[in-house]
Amino acid sequence: MNLKIHAPIRIAILECDTPLPKTKERFQGYGGVFELLLRSSAKALNRPELDPEKGLEISKWQVELDPDNYPDPETIDAILITGSKHDSFADTPWINKLVEYTEKILSQTQVRVIGVCFGHQIVGRALKAGVGRNPDGWEAAVNNIDLSAKGKELFGVEKLRLHQMHRDCVFHYPEGVEELGSSPVCKVQGMYSPRRLMTVQGHPEFNQDIMKEIVNTRHATGIFDDEAYNNHVTKVNLPHDGLIVGQAFLKFLLEQ
Repeated sequence: MNLKIHAPIRIAILECDTPLPKTKERFQGYGGVFELLLRSSAKALNRPELDPEKGLEISKWQVELDPDNYPDPETIDAILITGSKHDSFADTPWINKLVEYTEKILSQTQVRVIGVCFGHQIVGRALKAGVGRNPDGWEAAVNNIDLSAKGKELFGVEKLRLHQMHRDCVFHYPEGVEELGSSPVCKVQGMYSPRRLMTVQGHPEFNQDIMKEIVNTRHATGIFDDEAYNNHVTKVNLPHDGLIVGQAFLKFLLEQ
């Protein structure tokens, strides 16, 4: 089944967490962070069929705090599932509801699915892949991703540099998806199925200010000890390829 591309493309951002104070003050929610990424990516993509402002109709749904309020699949072309501090494998009502909704979208509709970090793991869980705590620990700030042949094709680069902030992972690729890349800490860095789904474990939407606030907060609260903090904070300001991933997301949504 091919999705009939609407003008504009109707993207529902499923917000799965609330940002820390400085990020919240600037963007209100993670939906605002992703809206900036998507519109900036549309501008960089410079495709006549996708105007950066009028070509995207973006709605935001706070499914963590309002788990009974989800978009009607008949009214959207795509969902984007954001990151979260919560465990994607947790047996909690709102996360179970999110997994069920994602399963329904993937199996019963033509709506396309984008997943980022926690969202990437939710897609993996919805496709019956194992999801859980990564025995290799945290991956944080800007890290290199080794791309597969498909990853190089979709992103248009040989390697990808992305902000990361996770200690959970998808353990194996579900049936029916293509591998996009891996890193020494995390084997499953991205999944793809044409006109169906595209996910990344990293955070293309993050910038150095957002990442610095998270790293500093996790150090202050004891999640990162001094050694981990010193390791991660040196990578906060490194160049990253978030805009490249954002453009790839949009090209995926335009696939015929």
